[in-house]
Amino acid sequence: MSAPPSRAPGDPALAPVPPVAPSGDGVTADSDAGAGAGAVADQAVSQFTERFAGALTEMGVPRMPARVFVALLTSDAGRLTAAEIGAALQASPAAVSGAVRYLVQIGLVMRASEPGTRRLAYSVPEDVWQHMIAGRNAEMARWARILREGADLLSDRPAAARVAETAEYFDFVVGELPGVQARWEQYKARQDKARPRK
Repeated sequence: MSAPPSRAPGDPALAPVPPVAPSGDGVTADSDAGAGAGAVADQAVSQFTERFAGALTEMGVPRMPARVFVALLTSDAGRLTAAEIGAALQASPAAVSGAVRYLVQIGLVMRASEPGTRRLAYSVPEDVWQHMIAGRNAEMARWARILREGADLLSDRPAAARVAETAEYFDFVVGELPGVQARWEQYKARQDKARPRK
């Protein structure tokens, strides 16, 4: 997946959410204890967001889109407006706008109008991973075709075997994916059926 260049590491919009500092006032009331527990939980989620976003960045997703994607993935509501994303990530409106535009273009995020308002809300499609893997499968099928052409061109050279085996590998993976996807759907259906109804 080709990706536009990520922002510079010094961009303030990319700074992780700062840790919550203890109040230091010595108050031990139950309400303060509950608030403290909530702050610790929020901080843990923020740290998880940054960690998973970092993993996505290592795979080639630009840093800010990666952070926005994880924020949406971990949202209890399942959808957030641009303003809510900016508040959650302490990111500028311009940074959020560019990130959601990128994510929508590559299919990791979808947008829809908020009922009764003119605002847009963003969410992660339920079948996002199936679509992403299917897209990558199409890319691998294309690679296999090109590699087979290369193997034919190199037929009288030792490199031909390596190139041909690479094409065979991609052909194999492309052929197996439909079965994997079908088994996933069957597994998911069994899991959904086994879950207690709310």
